[in-house]
Amino acid sequence: MNESLWKLLEQAKTDFHLRQEIWETQNKADPALALCNLATEKGFPLTVGALFAEGEEYTSNLLKSCNGGASYPLDGWEDSYDLFFAALAALES
Repeated sequence: MNESLWKLLEQAKTDFHLRQEIWETQNKADPALALCNLATEKGFPLTVGALFAEGEEYTSNLLKSCNGGASYPLDGWEDSYDLFFAALAALES
């Protein structure tokens, strides 16, 4: 998970109001941008490009490895955005 998201999640563990703000980003017209803006406001700079590039780079590196890279297409890949909200949901349970 992206370092900025990890730090935001750590802060959200003890801040109920912040968790509410984070969940509210999913109701915005551009949820990823809203989450990035909130993270940046809270002191954890993040851009949409960085958010999605991290997962794409990891997957791309798996497929292009010259030392036994995946020789099959992946069924799917997790991205930082989805992993962040899964971790946030785990905090709530």
